[in-house]
Parts: sequence; structure tokens; C-alpha cells
Amino acid sequence: MTESTESIAVSEPAGERLKQLAEAHGVSTEYWDYHGNLAAPSRATLVAVLAALGVKASTEEEINASLTEVELAPWRLTLPRVIVVRSGASPSVPVHLPDGAAVRVHVELEDGGRRELSQTNEWTLPHDVDGVLTGRAWFAIPADLPLGWHTLVAEIDSSPAREAFSATAPLAVTPERLELPAALGLRGWGAMAQLYSVRSHGSWGIGDADDLTELVSFLGDEGADFLLINPLHAAEPAGRMTPSPYLPVTRRFVNPIYIRPEAIGEVARLSGPRRSLVQWAFEEVSATDLSAEPIDRDAVWKAKREALEVIFAAGRSRARQRDFERFRAEQGEGLERYALWCALTEKYGALVDWPHTLKDASSAFVANEARTLTERIDFYAWMQWIVDEQLGRAQAEAKASGMSLGVMDDLAVGVHPHGADVWSDPESFARGIEVGAPPDMYNQLGQNWSQPPWSPVHLAETAYAPLRDMVRTVLRHAGALRMDHIVGLFRLWWIPRGMRADQGAYVRYDHEAMVGVVLLEAYRAGAVIIGEDLGTVEPWARDYLASRGVLGTSVLWFEKQHDGWPLQPAAYRRLALSTVNTHDLPPTAGYLADEHVMLRERLGLLTQPTEQVRAEARLERERMLTRLREHGLLGDDPSEREIVEALHRYVVRTPSTLVGMALVDGVGERRTQNQPGTDQEYPNWKIPLADGSGSAVLVEDLPNNVRLSSLLAAIRDEMKR
Repeated sequence: MTESTESIAVSEPAGERLKQLAEAHGVSTEYWDYHGNLAAPSRATLVAVLAALGVKASTEEEINASLTEVELAPWRLTLPRVIVVRSGASPSVPVHLPDGAAVRVHVELEDGGRRELSQTNEWTLPHDVDGVLTGRAWFAIPADLPLGWHTLVAEIDSSPAREAFSATAPLAVTPERLELPAALGLRGWGAMAQLYSVRSHGSWGIGDADDLTELVSFLGDEGADFLLINPLHAAEPAGRMTPSPYLPVTRRFVNPIYIRPEAIGEVARLSGPRRSLVQWAFEEVSATDLSAEPIDRDAVWKAKREALEVIFAAGRSRARQRDFERFRAEQGEGLERYALWCALTEKYGALVDWPHTLKDASSAFVANEARTLTERIDFYAWMQWIVDEQLGRAQAEAKASGMSLGVMDDLAVGVHPHGADVWSDPESFARGIEVGAPPDMYNQLGQNWSQPPWSPVHLAETAYAPLRDMVRTVLRHAGALRMDHIVGLFRLWWIPRGMRADQGAYVRYDHEAMVGVVLLEAYRAGAVIIGEDLGTVEPWARDYLASRGVLGTSVLWFEKQHDGWPLQPAAYRRLALSTVNTHDLPPTAGYLADEHVMLRERLGLLTQPTEQVRAEARLERERMLTRLREHGLLGDDPSEREIVEALHRYVVRTPSTLVGMALVDGVGERRTQNQPGTDQEYPNWKIPLADGSGSAVLVEDLPNNVRLSSLLAAIRDEMKR
């Protein structure tokens, strides 16, 4: 009988043997807290985290047995589960085989070629593994292997201990460094927008792929190199739709709410009655495009879904059906599982309410449901094909208008705990664990994001297939990818379910492999990777990412010297996307007017006296204005617009490779898109684009918007210096 984690006092410190076991499995047994003190996870935390990794550690007997397994586990594998190397490197790979047996190793290349490997002079004492004396031979990976996914093959001759056998392992050769596209040149600039907020007269109450196409066309004509948009990941297909684009049901597929129904090819051949149904659905929500009130996603999706059902039911030509089937074949089992989850959600509601028999995606009950829901599965797969087509047109237009990168997608850090990814591939996620952040100066109790983390063990066992599939799909129609909380490729704060956010532990991932896999997919797509590395990020991690060609992220208001003064432009990083603000802050006009202070005061989020916070905000603003004057960017009595333009000129004067301008800053919007620390208290991720007077701003208005034109001209002028 083993001791449960519930019986362990939450504050009980971990013993040395438990710490040793935890470190062996990538679980950090100490970390620096925001006070600068060395902190340590408790025994209960380490036991729970190890359990989620499949390691028993409740008793001393289990700890000792698990430590023995740590030593023996690699010897039980003929080849490592997966090998990820950099191009130009020649590391050695171990092969385990019966002692004295002969072995030959070669690589089967992705393109069908073959390369033999040479054995090195490295030698290791044989081990007794389950009664078999097992040796370890080392073979060198050739330094000149092409980039791609190959297969390592070991052929072991017969021996007294075993008959002849062979083993294989995936081998990924990844870029040493991701180079910037030649079309970008030395540096570039672009805009940032929450796509759902940017509407036109033809929108259905929310910005969509057609609006994206118009927006990149306009910005490309203005000289922009990219447009960064919010994550387009899929949300709930039925019931209430989660507003946050950072809590999706899957990161691989797209929210069909971004489809423009009238832009679907089949609409042109609809009968009069069917076309009327589409028009009536549009009229249900079209008037809201002129309103600056919060976006109602549920109403929008109800209307769009009605129209999409009509268009889908009308059928497709033989050629179009073939294109649809080809898309499904390309996306494979991942798309089919996602579409099935959507159909089941439509029928049974949220995953937590499903019959127990349907909780296992591989069960016979689910297979039977899939047969009865064939048409609904087809519908949800069809919508993914349609939105993929429309996003493809947007990227094509971006490049045609002169953008060197085009659309820059955003990748959320995780997924909804009851979403499609967790249901369809539960083994990819650590059970009983939620991701968050330890306490810091802004969240003194820590943060729990309620998202399950990927299992590092399963990632290696599947040759990082979930990561590969996700990045490849997201980059289908994008020239760049911003990865939210990119340090999640290095480590994540794991919180055992039922414990507080401050009772977690850091779990390390194989960042060399994770980053390498991402870079390989980006290389194949010809894309740039930007890592959101704000907040608590160890300097070595930033240096590592820079060495691999991954751009960092700098926000003007966060970049400060040790004395609190704004960082000088020349001190900014070169390999970075630098901006004046971010979506978690009010637009610049609002920030200058202390909107962030007033909003937090109104919502009861201030942890310090209001006057103190106001004074700190005033000092921050005064120092920034002083800095702008130092650089000759501002006069004595500037207007709001002049300050906004000066701030952007300041950022352009940094050496940063990419510079971004928020569209809200161009039109004078004051309202923030997202207020951290709130859920229902504020309409997060629902604010449509509006100007300083509160009037809605549409895509058609942008070319003639005087304030926006002036800001764009200021950026272009400064870029030429």
C-alpha cells in the first residue's frame, strides 16, 4: 500500500532522494522567487508532479525503485526514442545491444537516400539489464545530412542472448539558425490588430478573413511588411464561445467564425431561396458593425452557422469536392478527430457533460457515434477547408501588395482543459496538472491558467508529432509566427490539481529538441519565429533563442534601466519585435490618460493605494516624455497625437529587426482589449475598433483616416533615416 499525496502535508519539505529523482525527470527542486529568495517545492508537490510524469514517489521504497529505473531505462532502448540534431553538428548516438553482438547503423533519408554511420571510439562498461549483459556502442551522425525528418536504423546481428533484430528511431536535422527572409532586408515594420475587432460594412458583426484580406492589402500599399493578428485557434462549436483567443479548444485548427460566407465559391450557384436564407442570416447581425459596443460572438456565430449550413447543404462541383477531399487527406486523422469532437459537442454539450462511454476517443462507443454523425463530421471538416482557403487568399494578397512577411499569426501557450485536443489525444497531456506562473509582483498568489501542459515524455515518444503538426498547420498561410510565452519550450510552472498556484514546480522540457522542431517547420514554410519573452525569463534563454535566430519581444513601457528610466533606443535588442504597447495594456492614448489605473481601480484590482499607483504612472509618463525630448522628438506642449507619433519614432530608432504599430494607436482608440486578472468583470477580447470619440472605425475608413495616415507617414519617415 502506497502513501497518497493527500496524506502528505502540503508544506512538508522534500527529502534528498526525492529531490534527486525529481531532477532526474526534469522537475526543478528550487527556484528564485520574485523577492530574490531561493524557494523550493514541497514534498507533496514533487510527488504529484512526478506522478503526472508516470513516476511513483509516494514512499521511500517507490523512490528507490524509481531511481533504479532512471539508470536502467535508457539501456532498455536499442535506440533513443527520437534524435534531434542541428545541421552541421556530428553528435554521437548510443545503440544498446547484447554484449559482444555486431551492429551496423545507417540513416534512411527523407528523400529516399541512405547514409552509413561510423562507430566512434567511445566505450562504456556493459550493464546487466533484466538479466542480459547489455553493451553500448556509439555512432556519429554525419555533419552534412540534409535538413528534414529521417530514420535511423540499427541492424544487430544474432548473439547467444538474442536472435538478429533491427530497431529504428526518428532523426530530425534542424537549422542551426533560422535566417531572416531575403525579402525583408535588414529590418521591417508592420501593424498589429485584433482581427475580430476590425470590421467592414460586409462583416457579420466580427472581423473575418475577408476583412483580413482588405486590411493587408491596404497596409501593404502603405509599405508595411507584416500584420500581426490575434490567435485564430478554434473555439467551442456550440454553446457559449470562449471570448479569449488564448484559451482555444485546439491550437491546430481555426475558428470558423472567421469565415466570410459570401466569399465561398458555392454561394454564386445558390438558388434564389437559399441565397435569401444567407442574406437573412447576415441581416441578423450586420447592423452591429456600426456599433462600438462589445462584440457578441455567440450571436455572430449563430447567424454565420445558419448561413454556412445552407451553403454546405447545397453541395459542391466534382472538382470542388475533390479539392475538399484532398484537404481532408492532407490533414489526416487530426482533422477527423477534431471534426468528430465538434459533432459530439453539438449533440451532447460540453465535454464534462458527455456520457462516460464517450470520454475515451478510441472507444467502440465513439466509433459508433462517428458512424451516425458522418454528415456533421463532414460539415465541421468542410468549414476548416473553407477557412483555410480564405486565409490562403489573405496571405496571397499580403504578398501581392508588397509585404515581405505578410500575415503574422499568434500561437497561444495552451488549450482548454475540456477541448478537442485534450479529448482526442489525452496521452499528449500531463494528467492532474494545470499550467500557470509562480507569484510575482503583479500576482502575489501566483497564476493558474487552467491549461493542461504537454507531457515531455509523450512528446519524445511521438517524435514531437503534436508540436510538428500544430506549427506546420498554423504556418500554412503565414509568413511569421509569434509564440506566446515561448519559455514554455524550456520550462512550465506545473500546478497539481487541487493545490494553490504558489504550490507548483517548474518542469523542464528538452528545449534543444522543441526549438529545433519549431525551426525546421518554420524553415520549410519560409517563416520567421518571434518569441514572446516578456516577464520573468532567464537571460540565458533569451541568448539561446537569439543564437537560433528567434526574435524576442520588447514593449516600450516595459523596457527600463535599473534606475527606472526608459531604456535608450540604442540599448534595445536587435533580434526583436519592438512595439509601443501590447494587447494587455490600453492603447497608447488610453495609457497616457491613465486608463490602466482607472480601470484597475474601478474593478478593484489595485493592490496598492490608488494615489500611489497614480503617482507612479505619472512619474513613468514624465520620464518617457523627458526621454522623447532628449531625442528631439517632442516639443514643450505636445498634443496626444504628437506624443503617440513620437513614441513610435522612438521605437523605430531602436536597432530592432521588426517594429510594430498597434492599429488602435493609429485611430486613437482608448479602450484596452484585455484586462489581466478579470473574467466577467470586463469585456475582454470583445472591444471593436473605435476612435477616441467612441465611434466605430471600419476597414473602409482606414485609408482616409487622417490620424492613421499621419502615424504611418511618421513611421515610414523614421525607417528611412
